[in-house]
Amino acid sequence: MARRVGVTVRALRYYEKTGLVVPARLPNGYRDYGPVAVRQVEEIRELTRLGLSVAQTGPFVECLAGGHSSGDECPASLATYRRAIDDMSERIERLIQRRDALAAHLEAAANAAMPIAAAATANRDADGLVTSEVHGGTSALVGVDLPAVTLPATDGSTIDLAALGAGRTVVYVYPLTGRPGLDLPEGWDNIPGARGCTAEACGFRDHHEQLLDAGAAGVYGLSAQSSDYQRELVDRLRLPFAMLADPGFAVRDALGLPIFEAAGMTLYRRLTMIITAGAVEHVFYPVFAPDQHADQVLDWLRAQSGGTR
Repeated sequence: MARRVGVTVRALRYYEKTGLVVPARLPNGYRDYGPVAVRQVEEIRELTRLGLSVAQTGPFVECLAGGHSSGDECPASLATYRRAIDDMSERIERLIQRRDALAAHLEAAANAAMPIAAAATANRDADGLVTSEVHGGTSALVGVDLPAVTLPATDGSTIDLAALGAGRTVVYVYPLTGRPGLDLPEGWDNIPGARGCTAEACGFRDHHEQLLDAGAAGVYGLSAQSSDYQRELVDRLRLPFAMLADPGFAVRDALGLPIFEAAGMTLYRRLTMIITAGAVEHVFYPVFAPDQHADQVLDWLRAQSGGTR
């Protein structure tokens, strides 16, 4: 039986001890597993591989014992599936919270070990450029007027950040997106804040209409990649907004935005600016969970207008 079904003899003894599978006994004391018992053991094996405990397989085993062709056919089995899914969802949520807390500590430690090259306060230097230090989710950038920095957009237009209009425009800055079949830089996943650019773009795509309804006049992504590279992402993900290319780091030079080095490349650190009437109204930095960041921006926009989720 153990060889046929692919479990250990010890497992069979345990199933028998817990009353899940009870084989008949031959006169010589040997256990005799009939066709139903074989199906029951196979069911336990498959369900435990899915993540259910042996105890949770009870309703499925009983369903087979009742003459059903599948252990999934009984209401009790379906209820067990639902409970197991709910339990897993709760565990996943707890793990996400722990992951985000660890990411926050990692980001803080990395920033302490690799300080951002920027001035301690927002000011204009001798050439009229703004420098700033972004720290702890707030920024000396808030209230700073944007200089006339014009960037090419993936829709073929050019965008002047100082002339976006009176409404609130969301500009999320990200390091780098990959392409299918092309590897990201070595060690990319180990760089604090680097991973998650595609997921972040998908989040802003999926919430685009809600962001506009909440008061955003527009949404743009911005990176140091070229427009051609960004256009592939826009087409592949069907993004309803344009990306802005800044390979020359004009925005960094103008505003002192944080950068980092990876695989010989200079890249932007992840942050988001809310630009209103040509000035920075709010800055999100650091961004710990890129896949959830669009929700964070949406909540902020709604809070400004007194709306609720």
